[in-house]
Amino acid sequence: MNVKEKIGECRLVPVVVLDEVSQAENVAKALSKGGVNVMEITLRTEAGLPSIAEVSKKCPSVLVGAGTVLNLDACKKAVDAGAAFIVSPGFDGEIVEYCLKKGVTVLPGCVTPTEITKAIKTGLDVVKFFPANIYGGIKAIKALSGPFPGLKFVPTGGIDLSNLADYISPQIHAIGGGWLCDKKLVNAGDWEALTKIASDSQAVIKQKKN
Repeated sequence: MNVKEKIGECRLVPVVVLDEVSQAENVAKALSKGGVNVMEITLRTEAGLPSIAEVSKKCPSVLVGAGTVLNLDACKKAVDAGAAFIVSPGFDGEIVEYCLKKGVTVLPGCVTPTEITKAIKTGLDVVKFFPANIYGGIKAIKALSGPFPGLKFVPTGGIDLSNLADYISPQIHAIGGGWLCDKKLVNAGDWEALTKIASDSQAVIKQKKN
């Protein structure tokens, strides 16, 4: 099973923002215990890159990627640190081209037909849809699936346990969001609470699928 398939199997991609590298392993283990063995550690803080390296080294059963990758230099550093996949808020041709050459799964943010067309032309069949709540949510995704039937989306932004079930549909590859890794819980070291959120989220997905 390749990286893209593993993300699709998990169905959830926690967006993780860490202030301390020492938090990384605990967060990874807490999420995994709740049935979520994928995590996107963002590069929004200085702890981002070393945290990716930490999880990659100490938690091999957890698929760790880099989020908020804004340029090619950051992308290269993330891959070198051990990121198995790259997520960017928008479509950056340099990042996409580099990842495809390196065989690294990349999820660029695409919300318009023009951006989606660019992604498809490069050979991608899964893109990030961000911020989902601002750009029409699941209704917009279903509408875009009309002219682009072979494409799947990873919606992120404005999603939590209250509306998670709405996003479970054939057009969705996986669902991302910060609700899976509440920064307050991370900073408080409440790993059990993180595990419960992950477990509850997986339960919603399984119930909807059944």
